[in-house]
Amino acid sequence: MTEHGLDAISTHSRWNRALPPRLEIDPGDTVHFRCVEAAGGQVHPGTLLEELSRIDRGRVHSLTGPVYVRGAQPGDVLEIEILDLTHHGWGYSTIVEGLGFLKERFRQPYLFHWELLPYETRSLAPAVVPLRPFCGVMGVAPAIDGEFRTRPPGPFGGNMDVRELCAGARLYLPVLNPGVLFSCGDGHAAQGDGEVCINGIECPVDVALRFHLHRGHTLSGPLIESAEPPRSVTSDSWIVVESDPDPLLAARNATSRMVDLLIHLWGFADVDAYILCSVAMHLRLSQVVNEPMITVSAAIAKNILPERRFF
Repeated sequence: MTEHGLDAISTHSRWNRALPPRLEIDPGDTVHFRCVEAAGGQVHPGTLLEELSRIDRGRVHSLTGPVYVRGAQPGDVLEIEILDLTHHGWGYSTIVEGLGFLKERFRQPYLFHWELLPYETRSLAPAVVPLRPFCGVMGVAPAIDGEFRTRPPGPFGGNMDVRELCAGARLYLPVLNPGVLFSCGDGHAAQGDGEVCINGIECPVDVALRFHLHRGHTLSGPLIESAEPPRSVTSDSWIVVESDPDPLLAARNATSRMVDLLIHLWGFADVDAYILCSVAMHLRLSQVVNEPMITVSAAIAKNILPERRFF
């Protein structure tokens, strides 16, 4: 079992199985990836909002890779053991006009910079947001020819934004091409389920992954074996509940009401409340059996905010 390093000097922002691999490894090897932030290294601490408006959005989701795993063939399963993820002490979140879950309510562009401590950030006072870094994008090259943007996820993995893909977890992906051609990036220091403003805490990350190959097994899509969360991630919560025949509408209403709750009880500016929802709120389907009404709940842990009573 050999250890390798892969820098982020050469990245790619398209899935394409014709891309030449930057590294070839054997099953059982470990790769230390250096991943730039989601905009491909175009955002830094101190970047101004007007500078953000001029970035090349074609570089969004700049990924480190591809990695070729020797002996892997279509019909096998790749197991990615996530050993470690380390942020670089800073991150950012944005609101982009026309994007995000509440794009009708939040129309003005916005850029928020985070200063990251090892395990938490206090940048959005009075909230204390726990950090648990992960890669928003982890995937293998799709099974068809062509060049594809990285935003839509699929059976190959990709832009899944599953916050459980942190240190200690294992990700299983179908092998769709000889050698797999694995890439990763889009580091997040923290993210809520939903990533509602379109960002978590975007940041560069260093990622250590060990690769295993299971030959002759089939998998139709990504499978995750999550790690036990630290105590700081689980807590009693404030939970907003909405029901509607349209689950997306229920989720939007729950998110908007959570923004209002943060404004009312803790005095956040509306845009900061929205960003806090994106990095710390968890959207869940609470019930789907009482058709036609679907119930969605939006939760924020009590331990990230000062204690308050509603009445």
